[in-house]
Amino acid sequence: MFSRRGFAALLLLSFTIPGLAGRAAEAAPDAVFLGGKVVTVDADFRVREALAVRDGKIVAVGSTAEIRALAQAGRTQVHELGGRTVLPGLIDSHVHAPAAAVFEFDHEIPAMETIQDVLDYIAARTRIVPEGEWIQTQQVFITRLREARYPTRAELDAVAPRHPVNFRTGPDNMLNTLGLKKCGFDRAWQVTDGGPGYLEKDAAGDPNGLARGLGRFIPGPKLRKPTPADHEARLRALLLDYNRSGFTAVCDRGASPESIRYYGNLRERGELTVRVSLSQTFPTVGALESILWAIDRIAASPLRRPDPWLHLIGTKIWLDGGMLTGSSYMLQPWGRNENYGIRDDTYRGVLNVPPDRLRAMVRRVAGHGLQFTAHAVGDAAGTELMDAYEAVDREIPLRGLRMGVTHSNFMTRELIERTAKLGVALDIQPIWLHLDARSLVQQFGYERLRYFQPLKSIFASGGKAGGGSDHMLKIGDLRAINPYNPFLAMWTTITRRAKWHEGQIHPEEALTRREALEFYTRHNAWVIFREKEIGSLEPGKQADFIVVDRDVLACPIDELRETQVLATWVGGREVYRRAAR
Repeated sequence: MFSRRGFAALLLLSFTIPGLAGRAAEAAPDAVFLGGKVVTVDADFRVREALAVRDGKIVAVGSTAEIRALAQAGRTQVHELGGRTVLPGLIDSHVHAPAAAVFEFDHEIPAMETIQDVLDYIAARTRIVPEGEWIQTQQVFITRLREARYPTRAELDAVAPRHPVNFRTGPDNMLNTLGLKKCGFDRAWQVTDGGPGYLEKDAAGDPNGLARGLGRFIPGPKLRKPTPADHEARLRALLLDYNRSGFTAVCDRGASPESIRYYGNLRERGELTVRVSLSQTFPTVGALESILWAIDRIAASPLRRPDPWLHLIGTKIWLDGGMLTGSSYMLQPWGRNENYGIRDDTYRGVLNVPPDRLRAMVRRVAGHGLQFTAHAVGDAAGTELMDAYEAVDREIPLRGLRMGVTHSNFMTRELIERTAKLGVALDIQPIWLHLDARSLVQQFGYERLRYFQPLKSIFASGGKAGGGSDHMLKIGDLRAINPYNPFLAMWTTITRRAKWHEGQIHPEEALTRREALEFYTRHNAWVIFREKEIGSLEPGKQADFIVVDRDVLACPIDELRETQVLATWVGGREVYRRAAR
């Protein structure tokens, strides 16, 4: 077995091979990669030894002898793999890269695993932020705190009595007393804009600090703002970190006109190192005519034209709340829980868009031939979305449009079958099982999680699902919110083991290693309409592949999550190589 230092040296080795008489130079590959374990992830899941690349695409996959014979003196670079495993470039079906890239532009945000960590951070900010100005934490999900609860209004008051504080977590917010006052949230306050949300109240009828779905009414903190050049530089750095993690393609689920400009500028300068598909968001509150007009504007985008690097595939909205915050829209009541701030026995979560409006949006998007997807975490949200799809499908055939369900965490047997029948593309985040299932078991009980991320059942039904991270904040595949390390995610789909929880979460839904790899390659390519270009190592497809430090098909299962990427190639160009150690 080669050392990492030895492998790095071999990977750089480029030399000419004695010429093969009569071979036309233009027919020879630009590069060959020999002596490895090339996991093609094609339909037959063939494993070969070598591959050849020309003009950024794969031209042959086969044995080392077969591929070596294609090389030509003065034309072909030869890279010896030294027995290392080669995989197709990985694909993340769900990121928010532009926002994540600049999240720590003002200051670095520490990891928070306890309520005390949260309070310590807020207390530290009171020594920096002028009195009377907002202090905010963002996406510190209570399911990932040891205590698995919101900080109370009193706890926030104690550490920041002279600052309005917003503990922002997904669609929900916990405010301190001054924060409530600054927003005008009192016992008489009501939503008047036609949008979702409400205030949780105490026994006396006064707001207790928890505001569900009301983020649009809460001001943000005053932070140092990045310039467009800062945005693009940090986005470029994040895309390179995606390469380091093994990604060669991603889908931005919730792109804005501003973030699309940043991607476009990188594309124009040839600085994209990851292929980007886009689901653009649009407002869902306000006059329906304005919403439909916004959809029409998206449909007119020049980015709908096929492009190997940047391509608009559809739209995205937020249909329900979040399971991490206690507001996903469920078929059955959540059940009382002080940690989540739930005191109503009939509470089922938050639905952001009424059914008639949802159908109108789906109909308009489908009429333009675009993919529609919606953040739908709860099983009731998934049901509402499928109801809308099936209604529109009677007017406009949807199967070829691959309409989506984003997250699709809580499902039922019926939902699994309905999504498969209509050819719906599911976008699922395994890291949520790993980081959050402990709290969900405490809230719902083990049996109610029977169809939580039911990947085996989805695949058995003929359904299509791809793996994503929902990367929102920070750079770093393990420190980010959410972590985007694909090998930790694959390990989770295979073991179904959760942090701070003993045992597995319904192991009957566990994937095999083959299925886990397909989840992040071939299946994801289908989800984003790129299955003819990427997702497997086959002649004619883009030469997007990674070299890893272990045999992911045979290593001890708990070592899979520790897999390191040694090199990443996109379009036949090396964009990342791990430094020798």
